[in-house]
Amino acid sequence: MIRFTLHELACLDAVATQGSFLAAGEKLHRSHPSVHAAVKGLEAQLGIALLDRSGYRVSLTAEGRAILARVRGLLAEAHALESFAARLARGDESDLHAVIGAVCPPAPVMALLKAFFDGCPQTRLHLHFEALSGPHERLLDEDADLIFHTVDTSDLRLDTIALFETELVPVAAPGFLPFEITPELSPLDLREQVQCVLRDSARKAVRRDHFIVEGGRSWTVADQTMKKELILGGLAWGHMPMFMIEQELASGRLLSLEGRHYRRSGVAICAARLRQRPQGPVANRLWQFLGQHRRPSLDDDALDQRAAKACSVA
Repeated sequence: MIRFTLHELACLDAVATQGSFLAAGEKLHRSHPSVHAAVKGLEAQLGIALLDRSGYRVSLTAEGRAILARVRGLLAEAHALESFAARLARGDESDLHAVIGAVCPPAPVMALLKAFFDGCPQTRLHLHFEALSGPHERLLDEDADLIFHTVDTSDLRLDTIALFETELVPVAAPGFLPFEITPELSPLDLREQVQCVLRDSARKAVRRDHFIVEGGRSWTVADQTMKKELILGGLAWGHMPMFMIEQELASGRLLSLEGRHYRRSGVAICAARLRQRPQGPVANRLWQFLGQHRRPSLDDDALDQRAAKACSVA
């Protein structure tokens, strides 16, 4: 059985990179005789001449080049394992779970997560997408470390960071309504028109009626993308996050139903975590990182008012 060591592999890589045993020894902080002995030992075990020593500078043989490509892969894996073990020894989490709510614009969240996790390659992030009270349920059941969603900032169970805002706009496709859209459009006018409603993804969901026309016709969907397609297809009307429909409103493919009774609603998106739950080093560093991107313009009173509106957005 071949029993080469990582030290021998590192010596071969250093000699190939540096061009001499002396330079390789300096790079590895070893004497050049010990580097020479390590490479000779590796060659003896493999039964292959890895280095051509006939010239002024040593160089790889054809076999040596083929072996070195595999060696560097092994060294990279060993380095990754060493780094991973060190993180575990420090208590760093190997996995984190985050939930993005249905009204949360994903692009800025993804940008923040990428910026942070580029520096934490050993921690695996699990992203989940939930609607309405789904993110809160996952967080309170400790199925998630963090959520990006509308939250009640007065909830003493939660730590929150206000990040950004979005808007919910009532819209319909041209020709969907059998009458003219006016600023006086009321729930009574829309009662006989199908309203598309987002279905709550929580397992223990409590029925909420915010934005729903009482006694009206409605269809339910599981996500915002399907809701948008139904509305664009002229099958229903409903409230949509502005970040998903800006182009359609600008081009006229969707029409706003805003008026005296239906107004766009500002929604504050926060990062939230359980206050009393012990947090690992990576989770704490992520929280500090998100805190650096806090929106100072979103004061707590405004957040509470907007959260009260948006926590059950249909």
